[in-house]
Amino acid sequence: MDQKLRSPAERPPIAPSQPAKRKSRGGSVLTLLIVAAVIAGVVWWTKHQSAPEPAGGGRGGRNGGPPMSIVPETATKGDINITLNALGTVTSLATVTVRSQISGYLMKIDFKEGDEVKKGDLIAEIDSRPYEATLAQAKGALARDEAQLKGAQVDLARYQGLAAQNAVPHQTLDTQVALVGQDQGTVEADRAAVQSAEVNLNYCRILAPNDGRVGLRQVDQGNYVTPGDANGIVVITQIKPISVLFTVPEDNLQSISKRLQAGAVLPATALDRTGATKIADGTLQTFDSQIDPTTGTIKLRAQFPNESQTLFPNQFVNIRLLLDTHKDATTMPTAGIQRGQPGTFVYLVNDDSTVSVRPIKLGATDGDRVEVLSGLAPGDRIVVDGADKLRDGAKINVRAATDANAPAGAANAPAGAAKTPPDPNSGQDKSGGGGKKRRSEGGQKQ
Repeated sequence: MDQKLRSPAERPPIAPSQPAKRKSRGGSVLTLLIVAAVIAGVVWWTKHQSAPEPAGGGRGGRNGGPPMSIVPETATKGDINITLNALGTVTSLATVTVRSQISGYLMKIDFKEGDEVKKGDLIAEIDSRPYEATLAQAKGALARDEAQLKGAQVDLARYQGLAAQNAVPHQTLDTQVALVGQDQGTVEADRAAVQSAEVNLNYCRILAPNDGRVGLRQVDQGNYVTPGDANGIVVITQIKPISVLFTVPEDNLQSISKRLQAGAVLPATALDRTGATKIADGTLQTFDSQIDPTTGTIKLRAQFPNESQTLFPNQFVNIRLLLDTHKDATTMPTAGIQRGQPGTFVYLVNDDSTVSVRPIKLGATDGDRVEVLSGLAPGDRIVVDGADKLRDGAKINVRAATDANAPAGAANAPAGAAKTPPDPNSGQDKSGGGGKKRRSEGGQKQ
């Protein structure tokens, strides 16, 4: 009763029991084992998926599964084109806005919109009557001044004879010499005025400055035109030949420059916006003298004859520039390329109806063909379809290329298996129409 009670803080701590410590340690060890097993499983699965399985493992192996159905193709020897693809804009070699060089009323339009014109063809005519009058005035002034010059020259000859006899003062002779010179200057000015009036009169007939296609007219007949008109009369655009401006990365400049300096003609092909349809064929002319520092590209110009007029200015096209051609190279379809742990490889078809992994080194690509630098020889057969589940040493069943889209199970079916012909009476036994027919016949018999 008299025993002193202790507070909770003064009570001695209770030591944990031994079984609880053992249980905690056991749980930690089990967790570590589970994590290690998961990591090992992930590593094994990754290696198993990235590398071809050894012979006999998986479907189509030597020891199990039916032969895999594949489509082979033979490596051949041929030419591989080295091409550069770029985006280009069609640009005319000459675009001229035809303007009047004199002022006057537009009396006649001598072209039809959309016509092809040649250099020197008549485009329009301006009222020439004022300029004809100006020319007549200039010619009249010239004739008058020429007459005055002749009179002055006659007087000069007379004064020179009299001066030799001391019949007239030398001052009179000097004055006459100056007068003749003045009249000669006037005559030269009159001749220039005549030429100027003739030029203005010729400007009344507006001629085409170059060959090209006439666009839509900018002014109608009867309007008063001046040299300061911004729109002019019409725009003539050269269509044949025409050029395409396109850009390529500056890294390709050295190879292009070397080919042009060697005198090579680099063919250029213009394709439509999708890049599937060829529009025109041309050749590379030159490249710009400066590289664009903002994009790291250089501008090139290709020229096209455009006889069929399939290219128009400001049209967007794709350009394929043929830079070089590798002659007699070993080529294969790009569909046969496989990539995995061995690197780039193909499945080589062996004579014993098996496949083997063959590492290869690839070169340039031309469409659906690729150059093989090493690893294959012309005549080797490779798998181009059905290689998804192939392994090194797997047995195969070769099928025709026309059956490439057929299911693998259908291709693996025995060739000699015949289809079971349908029972001609089975459909009638199962269908309601057959039962009705029998009942109808039974009713007729009754």
